[in-house]
Amino acid sequence: MNVDKNQKVLFLIDMDNGLESILQEVTNIQPENMLTIQCYGPVISNPYGDIMRSVIIAIYQENVEEIFVVGTHDKGTASLNILTQLDFMKDKIQTLDYLFKNNRPEFSGDTVNEWLNGKENDYDNIEKCVNIIHHHPLMPSHIKVRGLIVNTKDGKPSIVEVSTIETAQNLS
Repeated sequence: MNVDKNQKVLFLIDMDNGLESILQEVTNIQPENMLTIQCYGPVISNPYGDIMRSVIIAIYQENVEEIFVVGTHDKGTASLNILTQLDFMKDKIQTLDYLFKNNRPEFSGDTVNEWLNGKENDYDNIEKCVNIIHHHPLMPSHIKVRGLIVNTKDGKPSIVEVSTIETAQNLS
């Protein structure tokens, strides 16, 4: 992984404990140059929400040069269906699904389930998040934004870079 260990790097990571140490080991970034924002997913469901606000402020106040959106492949969040736990709210969920379907500008996703759980594919969630950050109007053009998937299933962490449209264009 090609990262200057002296530059400030922001990691948008899942709520898993231990990801910071894995990322520090793989990227060789000094702990004082690592900033992390933790959220479930990681998913940015609103380009003008609290998570994106924290990303923008970190860039300008901490002189962040690179951002990594990091998900975990083996966590099983995609298989956890939050709506089954909210079964008692079926009527409200049907109403919200109607709003999601007909009021696109306000809601991210097509259904309440997609908004709560994200997409089934971890790579799609990371790619969407990278693209939201990269195309945000307050994002400086020199900031690199990349996606990573960490897999710790076998006991030894492995990291795969998520290919995005911008990544593919920069490689060609």
